[in-house]
Amino acid sequence: MTEEISIARAADRERVVASLVAAFAEDPVLRFICPDPEDYPAQAAVFFGHLFDKRVGRGTIWTIGGGASVAIWEPPSGGDVPAAEMDLPADALARVKEYDEAVHLALPGEPFWYLGVLGTHPASAGRGWGRAVMAAGLRRAAEDGLPAVLETSKPANVDLYRRAGWRVLSEFSSPFPTWIMTR
Repeated sequence: MTEEISIARAADRERVVASLVAAFAEDPVLRFICPDPEDYPAQAAVFFGHLFDKRVGRGTIWTIGGGASVAIWEPPSGGDVPAAEMDLPADALARVKEYDEAVHLALPGEPFWYLGVLGTHPASAGRGWGRAVMAAGLRRAAEDGLPAVLETSKPANVDLYRRAGWRVLSEFSSPFPTWIMTR
């Protein structure tokens, strides 16, 4: 791998958001939030832009390939910005809130680093970049002596994450099957 991992800066926003919109086009969470294929690109860009803006100043977004692969981590001292601050239609905001509430009920009570988003633009898939940016956040969690946690709603990702050393901590079925994993 000749590309270097970097911490995203505000100037990387457009490339990072575009990569994530492309990477999550068939993801159950994003399709739940943005079910209309015509609205998906714009609404997903608002969603990922919100997540980027919320964390870029914390130095917890790792990228590679000019933003082609991205890991957005929430540090334990994080604190969520309400979904209502996203510029999405009311029905999409309601779905974001519903999913967020389900996830938060399933998360552990002790401090942890949270891998909120891990995505690679489809044109850059298969290069190992996703693992590389994920590993940067895992190193940070290890430096803090804390576990890492993520959630996935794609059954195929459960096995992918298991091969990377994660284990299922819990799961829930509503609004759709989701697994909480830790490492």
